[in-house]
Amino acid sequence: MRVVPGLFFLSVFLSPLAHAELIDEVNDRGELRIALEGNLAPFNFTKEGKLSGFEIELGEMLAQELDLQPSFIPTTADDMMQGVESDKYDIALNHIAVTPELKKQVDFSEPYSYSNAGTLAIPFQKGNPAFQGVLDRALERIKADGRLSVLSEKWFGVDTTKPPKP
Repeated sequence: MRVVPGLFFLSVFLSPLAHAELIDEVNDRGELRIALEGNLAPFNFTKEGKLSGFEIELGEMLAQELDLQPSFIPTTADDMMQGVESDKYDIALNHIAVTPELKKQVDFSEPYSYSNAGTLAIPFQKGNPAFQGVLDRALERIKADGRLSVLSEKWFGVDTTKPPKP
């Protein structure tokens, strides 16, 4: 019976590792759960009962790059970060600027756009470096081939994918 206490002790130390496998969960599910408010035109909004906007198309591109189906989940701002933290949502696309306060709660992708609000990036559950690597590489491919710039021009009339010059 010594094995049982030993397994319990070991599970306490391994639980953070199990938590850190978001990329495996997402791949097993085959879907990227994307939280958003759906009321921030032109970023994401509902028009004639259908979600539309810059971040909707970006979410579709990211999911395609990751060979996943996008699942957009409208929610409230209050629920969004808490849902990302608790694994209710995989990411949030909601015109979110990286702040020191948010960095305590969640990790972020590389920036996908720059605005007056600051650097916009994609929040996801803390402690998932493999997921971050996959997400950043997908975002980099979308930037490198020009799709993100085209998307920005379409929705904003300017390329917001590069930091403003000082």
